[in-house]
Amino acid sequence: MNPKYFIKTTLFLLLSSALIIACKKDDSANSVPSAASLKISPDSGAGGNLVTITGSDLAGVQQIILDNDSVPVSFNPVFNTNNALLFRVPDTANGGDQNIILVKKNGASVKIPFKVIALVTISGVSNYDFVPGDEITLTGNNLGDVSNVVLAGTNDAATVVSASKKQLVIKMPATSANRAKLTITNSSGTITTTQELVNINNTYQLFTDDYENGVQNGSWGPATTSTDAANVKTGTASFAATYQKGNWSADGFANWGTGIPDLTKQGYTYLTFWVKGGLEDYTLYLTASTKAGGSYGNSDQSTPINVKAGIWNYFKLSLSDIKLWSTGSSCAQIGWWIQGPNDQDETFYFDDVMFVK
Repeated sequence: MNPKYFIKTTLFLLLSSALIIACKKDDSANSVPSAASLKISPDSGAGGNLVTITGSDLAGVQQIILDNDSVPVSFNPVFNTNNALLFRVPDTANGGDQNIILVKKNGASVKIPFKVIALVTISGVSNYDFVPGDEITLTGNNLGDVSNVVLAGTNDAATVVSASKKQLVIKMPATSANRAKLTITNSSGTITTTQELVNINNTYQLFTDDYENGVQNGSWGPATTSTDAANVKTGTASFAATYQKGNWSADGFANWGTGIPDLTKQGYTYLTFWVKGGLEDYTLYLTASTKAGGSYGNSDQSTPINVKAGIWNYFKLSLSDIKLWSTGSSCAQIGWWIQGPNDQDETFYFDDVMFVK
């Protein structure tokens, strides 16, 4: 055989084989599998769960979409073959029954039924304190389809004012509960929050919108009631306490008459309050005097609170962890002292200073 003819024939056959293989690969990339031929495991899942689709003609998938609000699904083609496709449910997916849409290179697609489990998660609340009728804003995820919000352990239902994926606004109901977590239901199920809200009406108050239960301003330094809305957490007023540079002073409340009783004997378990921070982060220390006419201690460091600058900080302290009430005692004064401040005068705003059962 002519060597040149043999070489040409061999090259032609090799090129033809390569073209056929390429065409087969391209056909595979564009072939659309039937939904019935594909298996999905599991057939439901929450954000982050791994999902596997097996069958044939899966090569060439360019997009994966969840069709409830057209949520895109990220996936790595390196881990996929013609017979298997792997991806994780995105945490942006909306809950409920829907379809997974596989889109091929040529735009053809196939739908596979799937259920996204998107339980509510709550990462923050606008306020832990309420009276009936107050609106509370909850932030988190999967809040757009919330159907019911109830104070846990009761039948007292809050009213849903507005709902979106990341935010839920509710109006608080009348209730006899002292404090309660929230039980929230959406299309994926029911959860109970870790956050617990406090019914102001059932607390022993030292300061809400004014001095309560016989207390008055018992501060060393300049302190007054502020009605500036920018410095009020709840209601119409806060307690504005100024700590002068280098004074190591204590500001707070006093009851020179009957005193503040030992509330542990009345079933109270927490001291709660909000503090709006100053120009820098500081550590304040809770302090008290057990006798009328006595003075705060500005050396007791047994109950520190870390106050972040410029924002409202919430504190919920167990009375059993506070030295004054750990053994049960009444007091004439209660407040907060600071080491310094060192750089400048600082004003802190206190609101909803209350004992909670």
